[in-house]
Amino acid sequence: MGFRQVQVQTDSLSSIHLIGSAGERHPHSAWISEIRRLQSLDWQVEIIHVYREGNVVADYLASLGHGRPPGDHFVDAPSPLLNYWLYFDCIGVLTPRLVNIN
Repeated sequence: MGFRQVQVQTDSLSSIHLIGSAGERHPHSAWISEIRRLQSLDWQVEIIHVYREGNVVADYLASLGHGRPPGDHFVDAPSPLLNYWLYFDCIGVLTPRLVNIN
């Protein structure tokens, strides 16, 4: 699409660490190699950690993709729940983080 600067946000710190350090024997080494290949292209890619509450739209989309086969998946018509999360994201509503302190 011609983007020159890309920021990838993930709520998975372990994924960020794997991309930076996984060896060839890791079970997901093929995925990690592909991510590294994409990072090496002629663009700037930044991978950062955000809590899932900081990007509920991405968290929702990730949950839709969980369990699907690898590859590209497109959402042509957002579900009512996705529209709900998109709306709140656009107007800046924060999602609280529930923490068990017991």
